[in-house]
Amino acid sequence: MQTIQNQSPQIDMSVMVPVVIIYLAILLLVTVAHWKAFAKAGRPGWVIFIPFYNLYVCMQISSKPGWWWVLLCIPFVNIIFSILMMRGLARNFGKGVGFTVGLLLLPIVFWPILAFGDARYNATPE
Repeated sequence: MQTIQNQSPQIDMSVMVPVVIIYLAILLLVTVAHWKAFAKAGRPGWVIFIPFYNLYVCMQISSKPGWWWVLLCIPFVNIIFSILMMRGLARNFGKGVGFTVGLLLLPIVFWPILAFGDARYNATPE
């Protein structure tokens, strides 16, 4: 009878530790950027930690109806309403369509630009 040895792959900790540190640094950067952007819009920063309510507040910051956050929970429909929400957010901070595309495709870069840059919040009701 043959014995089967467990051949699980070994994780090299010298690679894993820096990856986790970089991941946590990016997570911290994006969290602080969201907090600061919400604060620039006159909303409390702690809102970003509350699921669904943060979407509601982001809709308000974007000058969209608050109930639209529900539409972000519907597959495929959420794509359209995410674009509309980010467009409203960028417009209210004085940014153009290019910045909207950046918020959608590279949020790790564009949220910090929005939060730490010279953008000022100016709500434009629809």
